Amino acid sequence: MKLDVYNHVFPMAFFEHLQDNIVDKGPIKRWLNVPVLYDIDKRLKMMETFGEYQQILSLSAPTIEFLAPPEDSPALARLANDGMAALCRAHPDRFPSFIASMPMNNPDEAVKEIDRAIGELGACAIQIFSNVNGRPLDEPEFFQVFERMTQLDRPIFLHPSRGSNFPDYLTEDKSEFEIWWTFGWTFETSAAMARIVFSGMFDKLPTVKIVAHHLGAMIPYVEGRVGYGQDQLGARTPGDELTRLRESLKHRPIDYFKMFHADTATFGSLGATRCGLDFFGIDRCLFASDCPFDPEGGPLYIRETIRCLDTVEITDAERSALYEGNARKLLKLG
Repeated sequence: MKLDVYNHVFPMAFFEHLQDNIVDKGPIKRWLNVPVLYDIDKRLKMMETFGEYQQILSLSAPTIEFLAPPEDSPALARLANDGMAALCRAHPDRFPSFIASMPMNNPDEAVKEIDRAIGELGACAIQIFSNVNGRPLDEPEFFQVFERMTQLDRPIFLHPSRGSNFPDYLTEDKSEFEIWWTFGWTFETSAAMARIVFSGMFDKLPTVKIVAHHLGAMIPYVEGRVGYGQDQLGARTPGDELTRLRESLKHRPIDYFKMFHADTATFGSLGATRCGLDFFGIDRCLFASDCPFDPEGGPLYIRETIRCLDTVEITDAERSALYEGNARKLLKLG
């Protein structure tokens, strides 16, 4: 059995609402060209080609908080989560659970939706993004979301969020050549991880479980800079505030980065897969393909991720843990 923990979907009622209400109609063209994103019959047919294979469902971008103001985002999150729960009830052999979406621009309501989605709908985790409409995740207002998930002993899946309105250079108004996505999303996840680390989150909530998308983004590949480089935190900045911060932490910065979990969605990069598994360790990594946003509209990222995990030099027991065992333990799927 292969349990794919990160796959995006639009439940039909949510998708219809999105098409009617989204201001920027550009993305809709792409979504309509990826039928398995919203056509469940087509998705199930595609999944059959991979044999004993299941998916944990999560909502695709854009974020809930981008789509609706604080007074409306809780209802939109409920619409999305109700739709994903219905898909799981209808097809439990293929979709054993889902990752709930949160109205992060209304944290009080997000905590209520956590309890409803996990306690009543059967969600196994929640998804949050690397920023909340441009606000960093270490703002005090958002701490209650991390705290509640820690109390429930459920994981938080961290997904990047960045658009072309983030310019590559200060002299420009927008990002060119989709750099905002290719490199920007990698930076976004890494920056969010760093803000979580240096906020003291892992000292305040030692058992918090956060899954960093795309196998930890940049972190495994700049291990030296994160390691010996951030052991010198404050050496490059005037004043001693950062030095005092570093000294207040219970562990080296790099040790905190290794406390994240990570998924294997590297789009078929064997080198990245090896590097990420080596950094986080097999026991903290989960099989994920990031279906369906590939050039074939669904199967390619699944096929290429399986190729990587079948090629990398690990034991059969480790491969079994990556494909299924780690996820069932972390997500409490039995």
